[in-house]
Amino acid sequence: MFKRLRQAMGEGGPTVETVLADSDCRPGGQLAGRMRVTGGDHPVDVSYLALSLVTRVEVESADGAYDTDQEFGRQQVTGSFRLAPGQRHDVPFRFPVPWQTPLTDLCGQRLPGMTMGLRTELEVARAVDQGDLDPVAVRPLPAQESLLDALLRLGFRFAGAAVERGHLYGVRQDLPFYQEIEFDPAPRYADTVHQLELTFVTDPQRVEVILELDKRGGPRTEGRDNFGRFTVDHATAHTHDWTPHLTSWLHNSLP
Repeated sequence: MFKRLRQAMGEGGPTVETVLADSDCRPGGQLAGRMRVTGGDHPVDVSYLALSLVTRVEVESADGAYDTDQEFGRQQVTGSFRLAPGQRHDVPFRFPVPWQTPLTDLCGQRLPGMTMGLRTELEVARAVDQGDLDPVAVRPLPAQESLLDALLRLGFRFAGAAVERGHLYGVRQDLPFYQEIEFDPAPRYADTVHQLELTFVTDPQRVEVILELDKRGGPRTEGRDNFGRFTVDHATAHTHDWTPHLTSWLHNSLP
C-alpha cells in the first residue's frame, strides 16, 4: 500500500532532462536537442512529452502591475509510450521558435530585464511534471539588426527591455504580448527626448517596426509622444539603410 501511495504521489517515477545542441536561436528558427527520459522504480505509461518557451511578462490590472511567467509556442513532442523501470528513452526534437519571440541578446550582451527558457513537460497518469527551464538566447534577425545598428550609429544607447501582456492597436500579433526595447537618447536629442521605445512584430515575410518617442516635459511637448511605423522585408534587409529614415522621422517628430 505504501508503495502504491508513493507511486501516486510521483515518488520513484520517471525523470526527464532536455539537452540542447545550441541554446542560441533567432525568431522563426529552431532549437534542436534531445529529451532524455529515465524510468523510475516502477513501470509507467507516459502520456506525452511537450516543450514550450517561457518568458517574464508585465501585466496591468485594476489592482496595479505585476510580473508573471508566460508560456508560449507549446509543442507536443511525443504521444504515449511505455517506460520500464530504469529504462532510458531518448527523443530527438526540433522546436520551432515563433516569429514574434522577444529578443534577449543584442550585440553580444543580454538585454537588461529579459529572461527566456525552454521548459520540458512530462505527463504520467494525468500528473504533469514541468521540469527546470533551460536558458535560451534569442538573437535578432538581419532585418532587426539593420534597424538596431542604425539607432546605435545615431547615438542611441540600450537602456533595457520589457515584455508586456496585451495587443498593439492595428498590428497582427500571434502572441498575447509584445516586447518594448528601450533606448536612452543620443546626446544631440538629450534635451528633448526622454526615451525611445522600439517594438518588432515579425512574420515570415517582413518585420514591422513600431517606434514610440517619449519626449521630455515642456509647454510644447508634454503629453505629445510621437509614434512611427515602418516595414522591411527579410529579403531586402541587407540592402536597407535605416539611418536616413530614422533621421527624417526624428527631425519631423521633434520641435
